[in-house]
Amino acid sequence: MGRIRTTLVKSVSEKIYSRHKDKLGKNFEKNKKQVENFAEINSKKLRNTIVGYITKLAKKNTK
Repeated sequence: MGRIRTTLVKSVSEKIYSRHKDKLGKNFEKNKKQVENFAEINSKKLRNTIVGYITKLAKKNTK
């Protein structure tokens, strides 16, 4: 079974993705660097969770 993402992670990820679709893609490492420019997230674990969900959204929307 997969991990369950909280509402905070989903809502922040969807906001960031909707505003910056053109700069985000399928690559986790590139997205991680881009998200550092868009949002100030203090926790590394939270940032990686958000970026992981953004990457999942990008893969889902480009099929």
